[in-house]
Amino acid sequence: MGPTPPEAKVLSREALLARHGRPRTHRVAFTNGCFDLLHRGHVAYLAAARTLGDVLVVGVNTDASARRLAKEGSRPIVGQDDRAYVLASLECVDVVTLFDEDTPLPLVTALLPDVLVKGGDYAPEGVVGRDVVEGAGGVLKLIPFVEGYSTTSLLKRIRGGSR
Repeated sequence: MGPTPPEAKVLSREALLARHGRPRTHRVAFTNGCFDLLHRGHVAYLAAARTLGDVLVVGVNTDASARRLAKEGSRPIVGQDDRAYVLASLECVDVVTLFDEDTPLPLVTALLPDVLVKGGDYAPEGVVGRDVVEGAGGVLKLIPFVEGYSTTSLLKRIRGGSR
């Protein structure tokens, strides 16, 4: 049997919960983000997150949600379906699901992952859903960023700015 096709790994919230919601017998790690321009930092982060569970679920902001959070008006650069497909093509990612809310709290509350994963730039008390996950017996894990990689710096290079 070959690898799972990316389109089969992009699930609706309902399908995600039917397959990986509680009760379950496997350990679910969950992270989220816009993942606008996928780069080495993202891939290293996701590979590390995958080691924390039997399944890695990635919540991806829809275009509308990403625009509401955007650091600049032109984001996201890549549309939600393409961002989801690219993430789902990674071996370390088991499931991708889109969310339209400003935060992943409703998704985290519904899924109740065993491990909530965020980047090392977050303070534990600032991670959305931490209290819900820990209240259900799960844990928060912060993964250090790979220095020198960010979507913002990548966009500056693309637009002819500094390296």
